Amino acid sequence: MFDPVHLRTFLAVAQTLSFTGAAAQIGISQPTVSQHVRRLEESVGRQLLSRDTRTVTLTDNGQAMAGFARTILAAHDEAASYFNGSAMQGRLRFGAADDLAIAQLPRVLRDFRQLHPRLNLELTVTQTAALQRRLAADQLDLIFIKEPPGETEGWLVRRDRLVWIGVPGTQLAAGEPIPLITYATQSLSRATAVRVLADAGRSWRVTCKTRQVNGVLAAVRAGIGIAVFPSSLIPRDIEALPASLGLPELGDIDITLVANPRAPRKPVEALIEAIMGGSAVTRPSS
Repeated sequence: MFDPVHLRTFLAVAQTLSFTGAAAQIGISQPTVSQHVRRLEESVGRQLLSRDTRTVTLTDNGQAMAGFARTILAAHDEAASYFNGSAMQGRLRFGAADDLAIAQLPRVLRDFRQLHPRLNLELTVTQTAALQRRLAADQLDLIFIKEPPGETEGWLVRRDRLVWIGVPGTQLAAGEPIPLITYATQSLSRATAVRVLADAGRSWRVTCKTRQVNGVLAAVRAGIGIAVFPSSLIPRDIEALPASLGLPELGDIDITLVANPRAPRKPVEALIEAIMGGSAVTRPSS
């Protein structure tokens, strides 16, 4: 009933919320993207996207179709891999920074496992520094981490902005040290917070140290202090603190994928492609 080509095009639009972005992602023209979406809408007899001259959003039916499309395409690709003998086998050791693992990653990994059921995916979730050490020790094949802008030797998934977060209505007492929630061990967010506060001549005190992102978020929700977090990953019940509080800017952060050069190439590149939303994978130059 549904053309897989049309479904892949629709998913690209759903991921980018842009016909132009979808065209660039899957390597076809924008008019072709529009044609594929229109034909899919004709097939279901429902409007899947709401669009005007500047924005594209999914309708309720579009949200439902995105879920069905992922399932249909995963089954389609799994069958194709099975019958053409190209199904991947073996083991892929994947590590993800804990704050990245709580966002879009679960869906991506679920779809990846459905597409490659014969591949044993081993997941490690911890902080970036620990993942980097394990990659260097040949204990992981691919890691999904946060790095300072422009420093990665791997693939840039996206550039994000670091922000101060707190519960809605957070206020900071004038002249008092900033109440800071941090990881117990060294991390990029902790180092950035300390650096910008020191540069701004602001004092701080650590009100909570924790080893996991859930501990950071729990402490923020309890009103114990404020923390540093990537803007795209902020939970709905927590907010980026306003500039009116006078906190120094934190700058950007790169969310990246770094591969072990000794890892099996095809499984690593397949997972990179899944995380990057179908973009073609070319190994970075060494």
